[in-house]
Amino acid sequence: MELRSLILRPNFTQLFPTFTCCVKPYSFQHLQQKEFSLKISRRRVGGLAALTSLILGGEGIFRTQSANAFDFKFVAPDMTIEEALSGVRGHAQDLLQVRDLLELESWKAAQKTLRQSSALLRKDIYTIIQGKPGIERPQLRKLYSTLFNNVTKLDYAARDKDGPQVWQCYENIVVAVNDILSRI
Repeated sequence: MELRSLILRPNFTQLFPTFTCCVKPYSFQHLQQKEFSLKISRRRVGGLAALTSLILGGEGIFRTQSANAFDFKFVAPDMTIEEALSGVRGHAQDLLQVRDLLELESWKAAQKTLRQSSALLRKDIYTIIQGKPGIERPQLRKLYSTLFNNVTKLDYAARDKDGPQVWQCYENIVVAVNDILSRI
């Protein structure tokens, strides 16, 4: 008889197990509402904690300095073309002075100097190119691309301590810098 009752009535406790010690006959709706309101308040507290940490600790999270890497911000928002023109020659000289470090084979210092000076020169030249008429831009962009592709290659060659490649890239940089300065 007992076997028959198991067959006729499906046993839903096997499909949906509960983790209570005993089944209570009354409704759990009032407990579910409390759990729901607790979840909302926990979410609010978590959101407020995240927002507070962003406000108070924003300097550590949104750092404005880069750690000796290429800076991919192109145009300084308050830089004028005149400021870029006045700074481009100095930054170009700084870029070309990396030669002294390359001759000493001080690879790490050369990379650091190369990255810092090229980031400043990149911003200046890009600002100048944006101020030029549309007809002159493609030629300047090609020179810009050639210059900074060689800067990147020089950086990799210095990392690998590949002397011949370093000097080939440096000569290409000198030619590209002279071309750009003569056209602007």
